[in-house]
Amino acid sequence: MGKMADQTDCTKMMLKSIRILFFYGSCIMLMQSCAVAQSSVYDKKIIVAANGTGDYKTIQAAINSLPDSSVTSTLIFIKKGTYTEKLFIDKNNIIFKGEDREQTIITQDIARDEWRCDHPDDWGVATLNINGNDITLLNLTIANDYGFNVKESKVVDCKSDTLTGKKTITNSGHQMALRTMRATRLKAVNCHFRAYAGDTVSPWNTIDGMFYFKDCKMEGGVDFYCPRGWAWAENCDFYSNTGSAAIWHDGSGNQDSKTVLVNCKFKGYDGFMLGRYHREAQFFLLNCEFAKNMKDTPIYRVPTSNTINWGERIYYNNCRREGGKDFSWYSDNLPKGINVNDITVNWVFGNRWNPAIN
Repeated sequence: MGKMADQTDCTKMMLKSIRILFFYGSCIMLMQSCAVAQSSVYDKKIIVAANGTGDYKTIQAAINSLPDSSVTSTLIFIKKGTYTEKLFIDKNNIIFKGEDREQTIITQDIARDEWRCDHPDDWGVATLNINGNDITLLNLTIANDYGFNVKESKVVDCKSDTLTGKKTITNSGHQMALRTMRATRLKAVNCHFRAYAGDTVSPWNTIDGMFYFKDCKMEGGVDFYCPRGWAWAENCDFYSNTGSAAIWHDGSGNQDSKTVLVNCKFKGYDGFMLGRYHREAQFFLLNCEFAKNMKDTPIYRVPTSNTINWGERIYYNNCRREGGKDFSWYSDNLPKGINVNDITVNWVFGNRWNPAIN
């Protein structure tokens, strides 16, 4: 009996040892797999530092060093500092990561009206000009401070004005911090986009544009957040410096296009207005909070000659007004057949892109 007990105990110890070895072996394999996965997220890392302690002193020089196309992403890590640059990004698969959002600043003073006097299109009208796909922005402040720094109007020579050859430039015109052209799959997390006047954040691509913003601050004038195509903004703070609307959407390229804002907060000058549109548009605002001093004006259609075939598509769920009585126009009104739990990132982008993993 004692011998059998000893054999049983020995068997149990052996099985326990095997389980322990298997567990630690699995952990080692898992750690190795994770290390491989982590290293494959990007195949190159470049450090930019204005003081010369990195690979490059300017961000544009780091961009120019990259090949025209890449299957995997390159990380451009940007140390704290103010980079007075206008960036042109026409390459794909780049992650721009700042060391600290409020202390890693990319800035230019650009009036779009003045730029367009000598240029045929908007390529170069913003601080950050993007024509590449799969671009990620992390922990950055991107500013077009023209309206903050230039208070007085001025008259400039303007080739595009065929009548007088002159144009008056004010500090209330379009001032883009970010402008995309044909780009799609743009992601921004924990970024601050700043301008005084209109069109601060302009990710424009009605055909296949997919744009994702999370934990960002955005400020500007009229239509200062104005995506075209499909857009998702989550936990973002919006501040209206001036203008007749904060948000705008153009979904004219596809009836399914939409802009979705989840857990966002809206503040601004006394009597600021929430939004408007003058093209086909589709808005979803979920769990959003509006400042008490927001004007009692729904997202409205601007008088336009554009044909609106798909009707007014402006939807709310569980939105509220901070410290004041709620306005009736943002009462819950999701479309029939759509539950609030159905409205996810995958739903917005039609399962074509998951910005949480790529």
